[in-house]
Amino acid sequence: HLCTLCSATTFVFLSTGPTISESVVKGKVGQNVTMPCSYSVKGKQDLTSMCWGRGSCPVSKCHQTIVWTDGWKVTHQYYSRYMLKGNLQKGDVSLTIVNAEEADSGIYCCRVEVPGPFNDLMRNHEVVIEKARISTASPHTYTSEQTSAPGSTSKSSFTIARTWPSVSASEAPQTASGPCSSTSDCLDVTSNLQNTSVSLTSQQYSENGLYIGIGLCVVLLAILILVLFLS
Repeated sequence: HLCTLCSATTFVFLSTGPTISESVVKGKVGQNVTMPCSYSVKGKQDLTSMCWGRGSCPVSKCHQTIVWTDGWKVTHQYYSRYMLKGNLQKGDVSLTIVNAEEADSGIYCCRVEVPGPFNDLMRNHEVVIEKARISTASPHTYTSEQTSAPGSTSKSSFTIARTWPSVSASEAPQTASGPCSSTSDCLDVTSNLQNTSVSLTSQQYSENGLYIGIGLCVVLLAILILVLFLS
């Protein structure tokens, strides 16, 4: 009978122990992360003290205390990045981590002190702070200002996409009315022009030589006549 009484007493003790709820809160580096926690407030008499701490909720109080409130206002704040931004007088005691870091990951305890044995409201939060993903490169968007009327300015944006399409020989633009339709034709025309220029130059040199020869003959004839006359 004594053992049965002890077992019953132990069962009653365990059933009246504190209840701890748990949840997982995820966030990214640089963001504000909020861990929800609240209790029912129907009147001013329901306002009570509470604390936030690092690690699972202990038997009493909080380990590595972050913040304390008396129900009306924050009485102790040990870290500036950990804030209670909710309405305390309505029972909103959610904790916000400003500009979260990877080191903020871990277990957090919200403990609301309710009068009476084992009546405290406790909640553990597992916080996971992940690195922000690096976005892939995208075309830059530039904004320009266009004046549509005196005194008014409208802004328009446009995107420059660097695209280099491959162009085959058949897709290259051609001019049907051009002097030559292909590279070989252009080379032939150029060669003909060069040959014509050389021919004209040679002909000009031949004519000049002929004129010089005739002039020399005339001079020699005049000298011969002068010599015969004198003799």
